[in-house]
Amino acid sequence: MVFRMPKGSPAVSEPTYFILASLLDGPLHGHGIIKRTLSLSEERVRLPVGTLYGALDRLAAGGLITVDREETVDGRPRRYFRLTEQGTNLVSAEALRMQQAASVVTSRILRPGSAFS
Repeated sequence: MVFRMPKGSPAVSEPTYFILASLLDGPLHGHGIIKRTLSLSEERVRLPVGTLYGALDRLAAGGLITVDREETVDGRPRRYFRLTEQGTNLVSAEALRMQQAASVVTSRILRPGSAFS
């Protein structure tokens, strides 16, 4: 089965991809998203707090994530975000798109007799 991005929907940026991927296992608050994104990206994607919250606002406005709950910790508000069904579908489709794109190269590199094998 081949999943396709919705028509007119460009590939997502690497930070957006890892923000969405960080929420696949369940709701996280901002600092948790920053840490999980750093880990999942093998430390390539470092999100400053201002960048993260701007991205979260855009993702929420686009219906890809939503606030799961809010709580107060040490007198500070903490919002937990979760993926919506649309967000799960988008990050899944993007993962498959990247996998298919990568196979174009890896199938040639790993082919017996290629210059790279």
